[in-house]
Amino acid sequence: MGAESVLHPALTALWAHRIAHRLHGRGLRIPARLLARWARRVTAVEIHPGAVLGRRVFIDHGAGVVIGETAVVGDDVTMYHQVTLGAVGWWSDNERPEGDRRHPVVGSGVVLGANATVLGPVTVGDRAVIGAQALVNKDVPRGARVLAPTAVIKEPGRRPELMEDVFTVIASAGSW
Repeated sequence: MGAESVLHPALTALWAHRIAHRLHGRGLRIPARLLARWARRVTAVEIHPGAVLGRRVFIDHGAGVVIGETAVVGDDVTMYHQVTLGAVGWWSDNERPEGDRRHPVVGSGVVLGANATVLGPVTVGDRAVIGAQALVNKDVPRGARVLAPTAVIKEPGRRPELMEDVFTVIASAGSW
C-alpha cells in the first residue's frame, strides 16, 4: 500500500465514520452528525454515524455512496460507487416500532456493484454479490448473485433482443 492510498476519499470517509460512530454511541449526536456532514462534503460518501461497519470495508470510487442509520455492514465488504443502503421511506418507517431496524444488514465478504440499491430491513447473506444497477428489497441468501436485468437492443426493422448476459458467468459484480 503506497503513501498515495491515504488520499483515497473513501478512506477519509471511513476514518471519519469510525470517530463519528464513537461520538454517536456516547450520546454526542450533534458533533457526530457535524463530522459525518463534513466527511460527506469532502468525500461525497454519506455514512450515518449510527451505522455499524465491520473491518476492512472497502469503498471503491466512493462518490454517491449512502449508508443509513441502522445499517450494519460486515467484514471484508466491497462497495462500488453510488451504492445505497437505505430505508424504504417515512411512510413505512413511521409505522415501525421505536428502535426497529430500518436499513439493511450486509454480511461479510459481500460485493455491492455500482449503483446497487438495498432498501429496508433486509439481510444480504455472507459472500453474496449484488450486481451493478440491482435493486434489492428482499432477503438475499448466502452466496447468491443478484443481477439487474440485461439491456435490450432494438435495431430499426428488427425484433428487440436481450444482450448476451456474459456477466452472470465471468463477472464478480457486473460493475465493469
